[in-house]
Amino acid sequence: MDAENERLEPHEDPMPPRSDDTTDTELMTQVKNGDIGSLGFLFERNHRQLHAFFVRLTGSRPAAEDLVQEVFVRLLKYRHTFKGGTFAPWMFKLARNAAADYFGRRRPEDPLPEGPAEPVSPGPLASQTVVDHEEQARLRVALGKLAPEKRELLLLARFQLLPYDEIARLLDTSVGAVKVRVHRALKELRQVYLGAEEAPV
Repeated sequence: MDAENERLEPHEDPMPPRSDDTTDTELMTQVKNGDIGSLGFLFERNHRQLHAFFVRLTGSRPAAEDLVQEVFVRLLKYRHTFKGGTFAPWMFKLARNAAADYFGRRRPEDPLPEGPAEPVSPGPLASQTVVDHEEQARLRVALGKLAPEKRELLLLARFQLLPYDEIARLLDTSVGAVKVRVHRALKELRQVYLGAEEAPV
């Protein structure tokens, strides 16, 4: 089977986690240099984080699973473009491109699901007001109503906790511009969230 098309199942454990202190960047460098086996360790370390990102972004578990697979196919296919540095921003660059293709394939009239079936873990985005399942469900619905690019930005900044400077490099913009965009997206999310409070969940 072609290594680039081989499907890595997210719920299987094909190999035990490494016991050494090899970083993701070092593992990716090994993949780039021809050690394809290191891709499995990268998958084990990162597929859950990617899956959570895509579930929140698309509102669909099946789509999220397919997108995780697509990221790792692209990671192998474009391994020669890895320049070193921190691995996570490069991985999320591939994730953003895969998500853009996913949304590009959707017909304009196709509505997005109203949110992932799983509760969104409370975090900086949820704040102290989101303290029970009902409020988390409203937040999930509100997040799902944002434009994909705004939802993606909030997920990167608040849920995935990438530093602003890494997000700026990822989006090819300035840190100041990222902060402004995050602020505006949060403002819109609050407005949608307050509107969702008046609707049944």
